[in-house]
Amino acid sequence: MILAVTGATGFVGQAFVDRALDAGLELRALARKAQPPRKGVEWIPGDLSNRKALVRLVKDAETVIHIAGVVNARDAAGFRQGNVAGTMAVVETALAAGVPRVVFVSSLSAREPGLSAYGASKARAEKIVRASGMDWTIVRPPAIYGPRDREMFELFRAARWAVVPVPQGGRASLIHVDDLARLLIALAPGGEDVSHRTFEPDDGKPGGWDHHEMALAIGWAVGRRPRVLNLSRKWMERAARADHFLRGAGAKLTPDRVGYMCHPDWAVSEGSQVPPRVWRPRIETRAGLKETAQWYRQQGWL
Repeated sequence: MILAVTGATGFVGQAFVDRALDAGLELRALARKAQPPRKGVEWIPGDLSNRKALVRLVKDAETVIHIAGVVNARDAAGFRQGNVAGTMAVVETALAAGVPRVVFVSSLSAREPGLSAYGASKARAEKIVRASGMDWTIVRPPAIYGPRDREMFELFRAARWAVVPVPQGGRASLIHVDDLARLLIALAPGGEDVSHRTFEPDDGKPGGWDHHEMALAIGWAVGRRPRVLNLSRKWMERAARADHFLRGAGAKLTPDRVGYMCHPDWAVSEGSQVPPRVWRPRIETRAGLKETAQWYRQQGWL
């Protein structure tokens, strides 16, 4: 099986490539920058706006694993370009090449598209995939953590400083990046149980994690018992402005993120789980958080 992969050099994509090669799969992967040679991977130079690169990417592929996407943008147009137009380009190229199947990595935020430009762009991308006529599966991960991640890392760093700000109230599900990678591999062949389905995978914790509980778990992982600041939306918006002042375009807490972070329910939906015979999470969350914190230390991030 040849898998065509977008986003292979990103956080989720790197984990997917590692697990796919361990499973003996053959990959053709899109990359903006030159990559070191790797047995089992054919690197295709280009990005989602390069149709010639996409044609090379999907040639003779049996499944497209579409991971690439924009998680942080200056405005709604940036999300539309990266997530909507990019998905349209992948689907159109795959259809023209006769690729039968696509697995699309969306986001749990697509469940509430009115809360953020990011969520809206992922919801529109899902519509493109569903209307494609291909054999498709959509995966809506919740918060993803693990080695190499720079988004959840903000909470680990805050915990190291012993003060963790979180949205007031609410719950969220988590998933380790390696468990997500294994899921994408399990979904690649398709089949009766997974085709034309939208899944919301997680770590298996019923009801997800209370924000306060999650902050304490991350603190435990870095060897601290942090003070947890339960911030109202008003204070989250002030924090976003402060982050923009301090880090400019590199700010992680943006007004768009505040829009969906303050929603009270980001736990995965009952009835949207992956069939257990197809996939189950393997990584216990506290152990995964501890291992992730150790990786951050080894890299000098903490």
